[in-house]
Amino acid sequence: MSQYVTFTLDGTLYGVDVLRVQEALRSHTRTRVPLAPETVAGLVNLRGQVVLTVDLRTRLSLAAREVGVEPMMVVVRVDDEAISLLVDEIGDVVDADADTFAPPPDTLEAEMRSVVVGAHKLDDRLLLVLDVDRAVA
Repeated sequence: MSQYVTFTLDGTLYGVDVLRVQEALRSHTRTRVPLAPETVAGLVNLRGQVVLTVDLRTRLSLAAREVGVEPMMVVVRVDDEAISLLVDEIGDVVDADADTFAPPPDTLEAEMRSVVVGAHKLDDRLLLVLDVDRAVA
């Protein structure tokens, strides 16, 4: 059995291995980074720690968030560093059996297939499992 911290982006449910997640919280004020790739939304001060923020909507080539809608942050550990992922909404921790896991669906766009390691078929929807290492690379 695997456990995933879930979140949504553009109505799709994603999950990150619970062992990779440091915390989930409301968005903080970001400081832009000059000349950074457009996927870098900026830097946030998280209790004295400077954390790079990646906008997953931009990274996955999704439409921009509506004006005035604040994202949420899922702070993950990558190479022992904290990195914040901007998401639309944070969900629950979900338990998933290994027998519900399948390769990424063929219908996913190429950009998304590059960061999704597979999918769990849950009772009411599909949970796409995000490879955080590739998503922030």
